[in-house]
Amino acid sequence: MDFFGFLEMIGGLALFLFGMSLMGTGLEKSAGNKLKGLLERLTSTKMNGFLLGLGVTSIIQSSSATTVMVVGFVNSGVMTLRQAIHVIMGANVGTTVTAWILSLTGIQGDSLLVNLFKPSSFTPILALIGIIYYLFIKSERKKDIGLILLGFATLIYGMESMSAAVKPLGEVEGFRNILLIFSNPVLGLLAGAVLTGIIQSSSASVGILQALSATGQLTMGTAVPILMGQNIGTCVTALISSIGTNKNARRAALVHLYFNIIGSVIFLSLFIALNSLFDIAFFGLKANHVLIAVAHSIFNISCTAILLPFSGFLEKLAYKTIPDDDKQDKILLLDARLFSTPTIALNRSRDVSEEMAFITMDAITQSFTLFSNFDEKVAQKVKDAEQQTDTYEDALGTYLVKLSNQSLTSKDNTEASKLLFLIGEFERISDYALEITESAREMNDKKIQFSESAKESMKVMMSAVEEVVKMAVDAFIDNDIVLAANVDPLEEVIDDLKSLMKKQHIVRLQCNECTIEMGFIFSDMISGLERISDHCSNIAGCVIEMSHDSMNMHKYLYKVKHEPNSEFIQLYKEYSLKYAIT
Repeated sequence: MDFFGFLEMIGGLALFLFGMSLMGTGLEKSAGNKLKGLLERLTSTKMNGFLLGLGVTSIIQSSSATTVMVVGFVNSGVMTLRQAIHVIMGANVGTTVTAWILSLTGIQGDSLLVNLFKPSSFTPILALIGIIYYLFIKSERKKDIGLILLGFATLIYGMESMSAAVKPLGEVEGFRNILLIFSNPVLGLLAGAVLTGIIQSSSASVGILQALSATGQLTMGTAVPILMGQNIGTCVTALISSIGTNKNARRAALVHLYFNIIGSVIFLSLFIALNSLFDIAFFGLKANHVLIAVAHSIFNISCTAILLPFSGFLEKLAYKTIPDDDKQDKILLLDARLFSTPTIALNRSRDVSEEMAFITMDAITQSFTLFSNFDEKVAQKVKDAEQQTDTYEDALGTYLVKLSNQSLTSKDNTEASKLLFLIGEFERISDYALEITESAREMNDKKIQFSESAKESMKVMMSAVEEVVKMAVDAFIDNDIVLAANVDPLEEVIDDLKSLMKKQHIVRLQCNECTIEMGFIFSDMISGLERISDHCSNIAGCVIEMSHDSMNMHKYLYKVKHEPNSEFIQLYKEYSLKYAIT
């Protein structure tokens, strides 16, 4: 091979890899969302999961893409680890389809029928249709089809360029000597794993192996161990994608690795044993495009047939490698890989938002217990909860803003806006829980107490606030507009309680029943309680307004306050009696 032949090989390789990427992108865009929806729903049995993994990978032409998708679903809680194992096994079989497509470039013969099946005959037509669809048709779906056709044409052209460029290597003594090195099965397996790990595509590396077969110097005895190593190397993509995910997602990536390592070890041992004991003619055959596709399919199908019944063992092995614990960080559900399926990403965001709401409600309840019985451990829990809601708000806010830049439906966009508003309200409520805790700590440290009348009125107001918080959180979680409508009458009662308690406090000051220092703490606490109810009113208003696809909170709250209906008045009276201060 001269210098220009080397350049032709590099150019062919570049076009081949680019074409594969282009075709994969087009296939994912065209069918990806539907396939991801199927992946989410149809994995109830081993066979369903296997067939689904096979089907999705056959269509999008990338086992790596399928596995990364599965890792994302496991990370977000959409799919269990056990379901993921069967899909990954199916993906390993589905990836063999690419080798069969590429084997078309090795078709030889002069008859009309054979020539019709040669890619060089029909890819120019596909490329012409593809460029017309991609440049001149406005339909996004047809643009995706154009991208698929262009990718396929580029892939085949690159494959043929590579094959033509490397063909002269068959006459080069040095190249034959290199292949002799890789005739060692272990070295061949390592070479396949390293090459695939670098380019992160087993389909591409199998294509490169098929192109090298054009030299006529590659035997099946050399090609088979390389094919085994390529299955191991393709695990690199899933392992990289699992970085920063939760334990189950990392286990899914490890299952992919273990599956391919165990399968390769079994068949490499069998290969070495058979090669040593028997003179198997197949291993001595000159490799070609079709034989490589056959060997690739036999290996992957056999591995799956052997290991599919032992999927439970692979699951246990993953758990042994990454032991479980009781704590799971809900924030890890916010996986950027789900942006390609915005509805699922939004559902994950809502799950995390609900967890944030529960943390906030629990923080309020615990902070109120400190008023009558201060406990440092409980105070620390409130502080931890406040810090946790801060973290949730940052993570959710960033995630939802990025999600809003995706292609969302009108309904999903409304939901994203609602969540962005609500997480701020929950965070502010948890801030007030911490402020109440600090007031209780100050009272405990200074050994001071409210008067009996102040204690009783404070308990009444705290009970009302605890109910309004629970009501607002439940209305959000259940998306219950009837329950949300009950929040504002109670919030109005809490406003009245604050005004009344301030007046009573002034009377106590005048009668020397309370000190100035105690007055500051008392005033701060009732102001904080009243503001908590204000945020609950905002949460309820958001739930109601967003049910009408509106976000005009100010208009809604003004109408509630200044134009109360009969139901509001009736509820207000009931809550006034329930939380009356004597």
